[in-house]
Amino acid sequence: MREVLPQLLTWWEAGQTVGMGTVIATFQSAPRPPGASMLVGPDASAVGSVSGGCVEGSVYESAQEVAGTGEPVLHRYGVSDDDAFAVGLTCGESSTSTSRG
Repeated sequence: MREVLPQLLTWWEAGQTVGMGTVIATFQSAPRPPGASMLVGPDASAVGSVSGGCVEGSVYESAQEVAGTGEPVLHRYGVSDDDAFAVGLTCGESSTSTSRG
């Protein structure tokens, strides 16, 4: 979270709406620890990382949707899930929460 805080504050001070994905839990090995965050800004730019590549695209799309609707969502990704393999998650299970900032 700390790595994205400066950009989050900049957008917040400008009154911009952003989407934010945050790792809330992991199981076994995982590329990023709980608290790792990714922002999707009003210009569609991405700041930060929740997986180092495994599920970035899925979280990016979800963050854009949440920024538009204002409805937070919770996604769970795990190595035994077909959806996890579809987005490239071959490492430990994680849960990512996406909220509107």
